[in-house]
Amino acid sequence: MAVLRPIVLPQQDEETVGRSALRKASLRLLPLIGIGYGIAYMDRVNVSFAALQMNHDLHFSASVYGFGAGLFFLSYAACEVPSNLLLVRFGARRWLARIMFTWGLLSMGMLLVKTPIQFYAMRFALGIAEAGFFPGIIYYLSRWFPARQRSRAISRFYIALPLSSVVMGSLAGLLLQLQGCWGLAGWQWLFLVEGLPAVALSLVFLLWLPDGPETAAWLNSSERNWLISSLGRDDAATGAPHSGREVHYALRQVRVWVLGIFLFCLYIGNYSYAFAAPTMVQRATGFNATRVGFVIALLGVLGVISMLMNGLHSDKKGERFLHVIIPCLVSGVGFLVAGVSTGPATLLIGFACIMIGFNAVNAAVWTIPCSFLAGKSAAAGIAAINMIAIVGGFVGPYWMGLAAELTGRYERGILACAVPVFAAAFLMVGIRRFALRSAPPVDAPC
Repeated sequence: MAVLRPIVLPQQDEETVGRSALRKASLRLLPLIGIGYGIAYMDRVNVSFAALQMNHDLHFSASVYGFGAGLFFLSYAACEVPSNLLLVRFGARRWLARIMFTWGLLSMGMLLVKTPIQFYAMRFALGIAEAGFFPGIIYYLSRWFPARQRSRAISRFYIALPLSSVVMGSLAGLLLQLQGCWGLAGWQWLFLVEGLPAVALSLVFLLWLPDGPETAAWLNSSERNWLISSLGRDDAATGAPHSGREVHYALRQVRVWVLGIFLFCLYIGNYSYAFAAPTMVQRATGFNATRVGFVIALLGVLGVISMLMNGLHSDKKGERFLHVIIPCLVSGVGFLVAGVSTGPATLLIGFACIMIGFNAVNAAVWTIPCSFLAGKSAAAGIAAINMIAIVGGFVGPYWMGLAAELTGRYERGILACAVPVFAAAFLMVGIRRFALRSAPPVDAPC
């Protein structure tokens, strides 16, 4: 994907042209990308609902389940940077479609798992297949939405994450009730049905998604020129190189690694919650799988609201860091409350804080890398950040499995997750101080 350069626009009302261009890009791109990411997240963590039956049927211990669930994130992390660079080389349309097709097939293939080794192998392969999808989307949106509108754009597609919890929670319980239908267990139906949409949507991506503004037939020339000019100015303001040294430049940036560690800490908590929440809610409430699913869905709705509100407010104020730090603290408090809970009420209050805080963080944090990266360096830097971060997805579930085997309950593991989440808030305070000393104002390209 070529670096966008500022060009001279025709003499028209730029504000009107800009609004039209952004409206078209939002309507044409964000719903499709959001659906794709929602399906990706569902296929990544639907094993947490499958575990309600699968662990019993296949005699998996908590540590076997936790290790296998987490293996996805190790292979995903290993392939992040090369996958994002291949996206730049082959174009978003073809590469994102390829990712969706292969992960959909492997997700459906999970229904064939019988042994721990097979479980590990399939989760590891699924991570390879999906690698690069999320950072590819973040990079892709940075090639469409100028800095001042970027947080809103990210939050509008990223609401797919909490919305996927709503859909998965509502759907999983129903699919698990298909136990024995056509000779398949309920958890096998879960993997089969939730993997199919990725395969189907890969074709839609291939036919519908333009690689960039330059190839979008639904933009007129004025709108296309406005986007290219605006994005070119943002790229120029970052000071990042545009040829030859982009990857090296990105990987030498301390901020890339600190942001990665920040998200690593945050993801330990989030994926600990994601893979343990259904089981913890069921034990605390005594609900069946369907009612547990609806509880998780309701928590997802709270995440949607917090993400949209924080993204909108972040763009309105032109501020990113406090819009990350404060929600991070809210999430940390949620882990403390859930970890010391003595009944379903306090557990659900804690989980609500976790979902509100984590999703609000994501509305703003992914705008920060493009304040100092552009073009191919942005693709490499975003992928490197997510590569470090996603390892937290291995640590969290594995830690929860060990905690459950050592204590007989998940609560102590959830309580311990408050430590990395509060550490993440502390790291973001340091990033903010550095940015205020040495970087352009945070409402510049970010």
